[in-house]
Amino acid sequence: MNGSIDSTQGAGPAPGARRLADLLPRVLSSAVLIAVSGSSVWIGGEAFAIAWLAAAAAVCYEWQMLIGAERPYARIALAAPTLVIAAKFASKGGPLTACAVIAIGGALAALVAGAGRRGWAFAGIAYAGAFILSVTILYGSPTYGTRAMVWLFAVVWGTDVFAYFGGRLIGGPKVWPKVSPSKTWAGTIIGISAGALLGAAIGASGLGKPLLALPIFALGLATAIVSQGGDVLESSVKRRFGAKDSSHLIPGHGGFMDRLDGFIAAATFAALFGVLRGHASIAAGLFEWF
Repeated sequence: MNGSIDSTQGAGPAPGARRLADLLPRVLSSAVLIAVSGSSVWIGGEAFAIAWLAAAAAVCYEWQMLIGAERPYARIALAAPTLVIAAKFASKGGPLTACAVIAIGGALAALVAGAGRRGWAFAGIAYAGAFILSVTILYGSPTYGTRAMVWLFAVVWGTDVFAYFGGRLIGGPKVWPKVSPSKTWAGTIIGISAGALLGAAIGASGLGKPLLALPIFALGLATAIVSQGGDVLESSVKRRFGAKDSSHLIPGHGGFMDRLDGFIAAATFAALFGVLRGHASIAAGLFEWF
Protein backbone atom coordinates (compact mmCIF):
# COMPACT_ATOMS: atom_id res chain seq x y z
CA MET A 1 0.00 0.00 0.00
CA ASN A 2 1.30 3.43 -0.94
CA GLY A 3 1.54 5.60 2.17
CA SER A 4 2.15 8.92 0.32
CA ILE A 5 -0.58 11.58 0.24
CA ASP A 6 -1.99 12.63 -3.11
CA SER A 7 -1.50 16.40 -3.12
CA THR A 8 -4.52 16.91 -5.40
CA GLN A 9 -6.95 14.94 -3.26
CA GLY A 10 -9.63 17.19 -1.77
CA ALA A 11 -8.03 20.25 -3.34
CA GLY A 12 -10.59 20.64 -6.11
CA PRO A 13 -9.91 20.50 -9.84
CA ALA A 14 -6.36 20.75 -11.15
CA PRO A 15 -5.26 24.17 -12.48
CA GLY A 16 -5.59 22.99 -16.08
CA ALA A 17 -9.12 21.77 -15.47
CA ARG A 18 -10.05 25.03 -13.76
CA ARG A 19 -8.70 27.04 -16.69
CA LEU A 20 -10.70 24.88 -19.11
CA ALA A 21 -13.81 25.28 -16.97
CA ASP A 22 -13.34 29.06 -17.06
CA LEU A 23 -12.52 29.20 -20.77
CA LEU A 24 -15.30 26.93 -22.06
CA PRO A 25 -18.26 29.17 -21.08
CA ARG A 26 -16.36 32.20 -22.42
CA VAL A 27 -15.89 30.50 -25.79
CA LEU A 28 -19.49 29.28 -26.00
CA SER A 29 -20.91 32.66 -24.96
CA SER A 30 -18.65 34.43 -27.45
CA ALA A 31 -19.80 32.10 -30.23
CA VAL A 32 -23.45 32.91 -29.48
CA LEU A 33 -22.80 36.67 -29.32
CA ILE A 34 -20.81 36.58 -32.58
CA ALA A 35 -23.57 34.61 -34.29
CA VAL A 36 -26.28 37.01 -33.12
CA SER A 37 -24.39 40.20 -33.96
CA GLY A 38 -23.15 38.88 -37.29
CA SER A 39 -26.60 37.62 -38.28
CA SER A 40 -28.19 40.96 -37.37
CA VAL A 41 -25.79 42.76 -39.71
CA TRP A 42 -26.33 40.21 -42.47
CA ILE A 43 -30.15 40.26 -42.22
CA GLY A 44 -30.47 43.96 -41.44
CA GLY A 45 -33.76 45.79 -41.01
CA GLU A 46 -35.79 44.97 -37.91
CA ALA A 47 -33.44 42.16 -36.93
CA PHE A 48 -30.56 44.61 -36.64
CA ALA A 49 -32.61 47.20 -34.77
CA ILE A 50 -34.00 44.68 -32.26
CA ALA A 51 -30.67 42.96 -31.57
CA TRP A 52 -28.72 46.16 -30.93
CA LEU A 53 -31.51 47.87 -29.01
CA ALA A 54 -31.68 44.82 -26.76
CA ALA A 55 -27.92 45.00 -26.19
CA ALA A 56 -28.07 48.74 -25.43
CA ALA A 57 -30.99 48.19 -23.04
CA ALA A 58 -29.05 45.43 -21.25
CA VAL A 59 -26.04 47.75 -20.89
CA CYS A 60 -28.26 50.50 -19.46
CA TYR A 61 -29.96 48.05 -17.09
CA GLU A 62 -26.61 46.86 -15.74
CA TRP A 63 -25.30 50.40 -15.27
CA GLN A 64 -28.41 51.59 -13.45
CA MET A 65 -28.38 48.55 -11.15
CA LEU A 66 -24.63 48.84 -10.57
CA ILE A 67 -24.60 52.41 -9.27
CA GLY A 68 -26.92 51.67 -6.35
CA ALA A 69 -29.08 54.77 -6.76
CA GLU A 70 -32.69 55.12 -5.67
CA ARG A 71 -35.59 53.73 -7.71
CA PRO A 72 -33.57 51.67 -10.20
CA TYR A 73 -36.58 50.24 -12.02
CA ALA A 74 -38.07 53.69 -12.55
CA ARG A 75 -34.79 54.77 -14.15
CA ILE A 76 -34.73 51.67 -16.33
CA ALA A 77 -38.35 52.32 -17.34
CA LEU A 78 -37.31 55.80 -18.46
CA ALA A 79 -34.26 54.48 -20.30
CA ALA A 80 -36.11 51.97 -22.50
CA PRO A 81 -38.28 54.41 -24.48
CA THR A 82 -35.41 56.90 -24.55
CA LEU A 83 -33.19 54.42 -26.38
CA VAL A 84 -35.96 53.32 -28.75
CA ILE A 85 -36.94 56.87 -29.72
CA ALA A 86 -33.31 57.98 -30.08
CA ALA A 87 -32.52 55.01 -32.32
CA LYS A 88 -35.56 55.79 -34.45
CA PHE A 89 -34.46 59.39 -34.98
CA ALA A 90 -30.89 58.27 -35.71
CA SER A 91 -32.08 55.77 -38.33
CA LYS A 92 -34.05 58.53 -40.08
CA GLY A 93 -31.05 60.85 -40.36
CA GLY A 94 -31.62 62.92 -37.24
CA PRO A 95 -28.62 62.26 -34.97
CA LEU A 96 -28.81 65.68 -33.29
CA THR A 97 -32.46 65.10 -32.37
CA ALA A 98 -31.49 61.66 -31.11
CA CYS A 99 -28.82 63.23 -28.89
CA ALA A 100 -31.43 65.64 -27.51
CA VAL A 101 -33.74 62.71 -26.70
CA ILE A 102 -30.93 60.97 -24.83
CA ALA A 103 -30.12 64.15 -22.91
CA ILE A 104 -33.77 64.52 -21.85
CA GLY A 105 -34.02 60.87 -20.83
CA GLY A 106 -30.77 61.12 -18.90
CA ALA A 107 -31.95 64.26 -17.10
CA LEU A 108 -35.18 62.56 -16.05
CA ALA A 109 -33.28 59.52 -14.81
CA ALA A 110 -30.96 61.82 -12.85
CA LEU A 111 -33.96 63.44 -11.13
CA VAL A 112 -35.30 60.01 -10.16
CA ALA A 113 -31.92 58.77 -8.89
CA GLY A 114 -31.72 61.03 -5.85
CA ALA A 115 -28.84 63.02 -4.43
CA GLY A 116 -25.33 61.63 -4.82
CA ARG A 117 -26.02 59.48 -7.86
CA ARG A 118 -27.63 61.90 -10.31
CA GLY A 119 -24.54 62.22 -12.51
CA TRP A 120 -24.05 58.46 -12.59
CA ALA A 121 -27.69 57.87 -13.58
CA PHE A 122 -27.38 60.39 -16.42
CA ALA A 123 -24.07 58.86 -17.53
CA GLY A 124 -25.63 55.40 -17.78
CA ILE A 125 -28.23 56.55 -20.30
CA ALA A 126 -25.64 58.62 -22.17
CA TYR A 127 -23.36 55.56 -22.34
CA ALA A 128 -26.05 53.23 -23.69
CA GLY A 129 -27.32 56.03 -25.92
CA ALA A 130 -23.91 56.61 -27.47
CA PHE A 131 -23.76 52.89 -28.18
CA ILE A 132 -27.10 52.61 -30.01
CA LEU A 133 -26.64 55.91 -31.87
CA SER A 134 -23.19 54.95 -33.11
CA VAL A 135 -24.11 51.54 -34.49
CA THR A 136 -27.34 52.89 -35.97
CA ILE A 137 -25.78 55.76 -37.90
CA LEU A 138 -22.80 53.69 -39.04
CA TYR A 139 -24.83 50.74 -40.25
CA GLY A 140 -27.50 53.01 -41.71
CA SER A 141 -25.02 54.92 -43.85
CA PRO A 142 -26.01 54.84 -47.56
CA THR A 143 -22.60 53.42 -48.44
CA TYR A 144 -20.18 51.25 -46.48
CA GLY A 145 -22.67 50.60 -43.65
CA THR A 146 -22.16 46.84 -43.52
CA ARG A 147 -18.42 47.23 -44.11
CA ALA A 148 -18.19 49.63 -41.17
CA MET A 149 -19.80 47.13 -38.80
CA VAL A 150 -17.68 44.22 -40.00
CA TRP A 151 -14.56 46.40 -39.73
CA LEU A 152 -15.49 47.26 -36.13
CA PHE A 153 -15.98 43.56 -35.36
CA ALA A 154 -12.53 42.80 -36.77
CA VAL A 155 -10.77 45.59 -34.89
CA VAL A 156 -12.45 45.12 -31.52
CA TRP A 157 -12.70 41.33 -31.45
CA GLY A 158 -9.22 40.96 -32.90
CA THR A 159 -7.84 43.29 -30.24
CA ASP A 160 -9.64 41.44 -27.44
CA VAL A 161 -8.69 37.93 -28.55
CA PHE A 162 -5.02 38.64 -29.24
CA ALA A 163 -4.67 40.77 -26.11
CA TYR A 164 -6.14 37.96 -24.00
CA PHE A 165 -3.93 35.19 -25.35
CA GLY A 166 -0.89 37.45 -25.78
CA GLY A 167 -1.13 38.50 -22.16
CA ARG A 168 -1.58 34.91 -20.99
CA LEU A 169 1.37 33.62 -23.00
CA ILE A 170 3.86 36.45 -22.42
CA GLY A 171 2.76 38.02 -19.14
CA GLY A 172 4.94 40.87 -17.94
CA PRO A 173 4.16 44.28 -16.42
CA LYS A 174 0.52 45.29 -15.95
CA VAL A 175 -0.97 48.40 -17.54
CA TRP A 176 -3.00 49.53 -14.52
CA PRO A 177 -3.11 46.82 -11.83
CA LYS A 178 -5.49 48.66 -9.49
CA VAL A 179 -8.17 49.01 -12.13
CA SER A 180 -7.58 46.14 -14.57
CA PRO A 181 -5.34 43.58 -12.82
CA SER A 182 -5.14 41.14 -15.75
CA LYS A 183 -4.26 43.60 -18.53
CA THR A 184 -0.55 43.50 -19.46
CA TRP A 185 1.43 45.81 -21.69
CA ALA A 186 2.53 42.90 -23.88
CA GLY A 187 -1.00 41.66 -24.42
CA THR A 188 -2.32 45.16 -25.03
CA ILE A 189 0.32 45.97 -27.67
CA ILE A 190 -0.17 42.62 -29.41
CA GLY A 191 -3.94 43.01 -29.34
CA ILE A 192 -3.96 46.57 -30.70
CA SER A 193 -1.56 45.66 -33.52
CA ALA A 194 -3.49 42.53 -34.46
CA GLY A 195 -6.85 44.31 -34.36
CA ALA A 196 -5.58 47.09 -36.61
CA LEU A 197 -4.13 44.58 -39.08
CA LEU A 198 -7.35 42.58 -39.25
CA GLY A 199 -9.33 45.79 -39.66
CA ALA A 200 -7.09 46.96 -42.50
CA ALA A 201 -7.38 43.62 -44.28
CA ILE A 202 -11.18 43.60 -44.06
CA GLY A 203 -11.73 47.35 -44.48
CA ALA A 204 -9.71 47.60 -47.69
CA SER A 205 -10.74 44.28 -49.24
CA GLY A 206 -12.65 44.49 -52.49
CA LEU A 207 -12.20 48.23 -52.94
CA GLY A 208 -9.56 47.89 -55.67
CA LYS A 209 -7.14 50.27 -53.94
CA PRO A 210 -4.50 48.31 -51.99
CA LEU A 211 -2.93 51.50 -50.59
CA LEU A 212 -6.18 52.17 -48.71
CA ALA A 213 -4.99 49.57 -46.24
CA LEU A 214 -2.46 52.11 -44.86
CA PRO A 215 -4.85 54.84 -43.64
CA ILE A 216 -7.38 52.19 -42.58
CA PHE A 217 -4.64 50.50 -40.56
CA ALA A 218 -3.78 53.83 -38.90
CA LEU A 219 -7.45 54.40 -38.09
CA GLY A 220 -7.64 50.84 -36.81
CA LEU A 221 -4.74 51.48 -34.44
CA ALA A 222 -6.50 54.53 -33.00
CA THR A 223 -9.80 52.63 -32.75
CA ALA A 224 -8.15 49.65 -31.05
CA ILE A 225 -6.50 51.96 -28.50
CA VAL A 226 -9.88 53.58 -27.80
CA SER A 227 -11.39 50.12 -27.48
CA GLN A 228 -8.86 49.19 -24.81
CA GLY A 229 -9.53 52.52 -23.11
CA GLY A 230 -13.23 51.62 -23.04
CA ASP A 231 -12.37 48.40 -21.28
CA VAL A 232 -10.37 50.28 -18.64
CA LEU A 233 -13.16 52.84 -18.22
CA GLU A 234 -15.74 50.13 -17.57
CA SER A 235 -13.38 48.41 -15.13
CA SER A 236 -12.90 51.66 -13.23
CA VAL A 237 -16.69 52.12 -12.94
CA LYS A 238 -17.05 48.62 -11.53
CA ARG A 239 -14.21 49.21 -9.06
CA ARG A 240 -15.86 52.47 -8.01
CA PHE A 241 -18.94 50.53 -6.94
CA GLY A 242 -17.13 47.45 -5.65
CA ALA A 243 -18.26 45.01 -8.34
CA LYS A 244 -16.21 42.41 -10.19
CA ASP A 245 -18.75 41.94 -13.00
CA SER A 246 -21.45 44.28 -14.26
CA SER A 247 -23.95 41.41 -13.94
CA HIS A 248 -24.14 37.66 -14.54
CA LEU A 249 -26.27 37.74 -17.68
CA ILE A 250 -23.59 36.17 -19.92
CA PRO A 251 -21.94 32.92 -18.72
CA GLY A 252 -18.17 33.29 -18.46
CA HIS A 253 -18.25 37.01 -19.25
CA GLY A 254 -20.29 38.60 -16.50
CA GLY A 255 -22.56 41.10 -18.20
CA PHE A 256 -23.14 42.98 -21.41
CA MET A 257 -21.07 45.92 -20.15
CA ASP A 258 -18.17 43.53 -19.55
CA ARG A 259 -18.46 42.16 -23.06
CA LEU A 260 -19.28 45.34 -24.98
CA ASP A 261 -17.20 47.99 -23.20
CA GLY A 262 -14.50 48.09 -25.85
CA PHE A 263 -17.01 47.90 -28.70
CA ILE A 264 -19.06 50.80 -27.30
CA ALA A 265 -15.98 53.01 -27.09
CA ALA A 266 -14.75 51.97 -30.55
CA ALA A 267 -18.14 52.44 -32.23
CA THR A 268 -18.61 55.86 -30.65
CA PHE A 269 -15.13 56.93 -31.75
CA ALA A 270 -15.65 55.62 -35.30
CA ALA A 271 -19.01 57.38 -35.64
CA LEU A 272 -17.59 60.69 -34.41
CA PHE A 273 -14.61 60.31 -36.73
CA GLY A 274 -16.92 59.65 -39.68
CA VAL A 275 -19.01 62.71 -38.83
CA LEU A 276 -15.96 64.95 -38.54
CA ARG A 277 -14.64 63.88 -41.93
CA GLY A 278 -17.71 65.46 -43.51
CA HIS A 279 -18.65 62.83 -46.09
CA ALA A 280 -22.25 62.51 -47.21
CA SER A 281 -22.18 59.00 -45.75
CA ILE A 282 -20.78 58.79 -42.22
CA ALA A 283 -19.35 55.30 -42.75
CA ALA A 284 -17.63 56.53 -45.94
CA GLY A 285 -15.45 58.72 -43.72
CA LEU A 286 -13.78 55.54 -42.50
CA PHE A 287 -12.89 54.14 -45.92
CA GLU A 288 -12.71 56.93 -48.50
CA TRP A 289 -9.25 58.51 -48.32
CA PHE A 290 -8.20 59.16 -51.94
